[in-house]
Amino acid sequence: MAESSRIFHTILLPAFSPQLSKPRYSHSYPSLCLKKVRSLQCSVSTSETKPTSSNAMLEVPWGCDIDSLDNAEALQKWLSDSGLPPQKMAIDKVEVGERGLVALKNIRKGEKLLFVPPSLFITADSDWRSREAGQVLKQYSVPDWPLLATYLISEASLQKSSRWSNYISALPRQPYSLLYWTRAELDRYLEASQIRQRAIERVNNVVGTYNDLRVRIFSKYPDLFPEEVRLPSMDGKVALVPWADMLNHSCEVETFLDYDKSSKGVVFTTDRAYQPGEQVFISYGKKSNGELLLSYGFVPKEGTNPSDSVELPLSLKKSDKCYKEKLEALRKHGLSDSQCYPMQITGWPLELMAYAYLAVSPASMSRQFEEMAAAASNKSTTKKDLRYPEIEEKALQFILNSCESSISKYSKFLQASGSMDLDVTSPKQLNRRLFLKQLAVDLCTSEQRILFRAQYILRRRLRDMRSGELRALRIFDGFRNIFK
Repeated sequence: MAESSRIFHTILLPAFSPQLSKPRYSHSYPSLCLKKVRSLQCSVSTSETKPTSSNAMLEVPWGCDIDSLDNAEALQKWLSDSGLPPQKMAIDKVEVGERGLVALKNIRKGEKLLFVPPSLFITADSDWRSREAGQVLKQYSVPDWPLLATYLISEASLQKSSRWSNYISALPRQPYSLLYWTRAELDRYLEASQIRQRAIERVNNVVGTYNDLRVRIFSKYPDLFPEEVRLPSMDGKVALVPWADMLNHSCEVETFLDYDKSSKGVVFTTDRAYQPGEQVFISYGKKSNGELLLSYGFVPKEGTNPSDSVELPLSLKKSDKCYKEKLEALRKHGLSDSQCYPMQITGWPLELMAYAYLAVSPASMSRQFEEMAAAASNKSTTKKDLRYPEIEEKALQFILNSCESSISKYSKFLQASGSMDLDVTSPKQLNRRLFLKQLAVDLCTSEQRILFRAQYILRRRLRDMRSGELRALRIFDGFRNIFK
């Protein structure tokens, strides 16, 4: 599913402890529940135990299996009845993405498709069944993502009486975004990858957003916002577009969803032709495999993503005599003594090289610390293509050491992955773990591949530098012998 549908997945996050420093991750799948309140009749429960009394919460069914076509026909009919023009695509099972839109007719390169009208958008301006709740959220200037999240929870609790019931019932019930992985699963399968820390930070942002809104708004209007409501992360687009969000991502296309002013609808222009039966793709953006797993729950095949990258961690040594001076220079530019930089199969950014220069620079270069730190920051507009020939070899060796340290972590995980989860006996739990482990293996394999390439380039450059230095020394010795 495309980016716009991610909001619904995110709002159903497991409940977290309000202690941000030590987040507690639920080990059960969340289910949407209905509680008798006067307005927003919805909550998110993370327990699989069933209610024991007649006054307990009632489960609200939502979504479908990720590869199910059960609700596809109803969704397409509802969309057509609601103003979606005739389409050249239909929902079907596909090899990439479980479900997707496939061509019904020949589609030309450069042809515009979709034309989803604004009446089918879900935005911050959509009408609320609980007008008072909507007015309160807008009065407090709630950001779009939490606003849309609360709106969808409200609509889901209305079940069939909601205008959006056909859309909600067609969304995947169990997405595999890293936001749905428990802390134990992140630690177990992604210990080698820096995307693990990104996922933890994203979850903490979700918790922070909810806690802020709970204090500022929910606690003041308990009848409108019962305690069980959970809210999502804030980043992303500000509209959900049913039908358009059934399109899957391909690294081989560059076409994006856009609003067409002439037709007043969401469209995209194909950058290749499609035959009947072929899946039609869009691009979710130039994202690394780790970012795609973090937000959407999938990893492209190894070597197919030209935008793939791996985060390489670099750190100052606390034993460095100039550690305090270097750290002070970094902090002036919003950096710390530990930074991560993206490495691609084609190379690494100038900021990474600047950080390496700073890390290995001796005390005699203290006047250049500020210049190096500024160049290491992507927020700075200073010159970044710095060259310090006298310490270049040490800087490259520093980067190589970091690469090889990361490679070792990936190798350790990949070697151990085959023997993981052999003690699991529950079929449901085993299927989930095997799927998550395969995603982790695919991600770690692609990231390690980039590091292997960087390792090869660095070793070769260092070898050339050292062999050149050796030749220069031999020539110098030869001249010295002649003059003797």
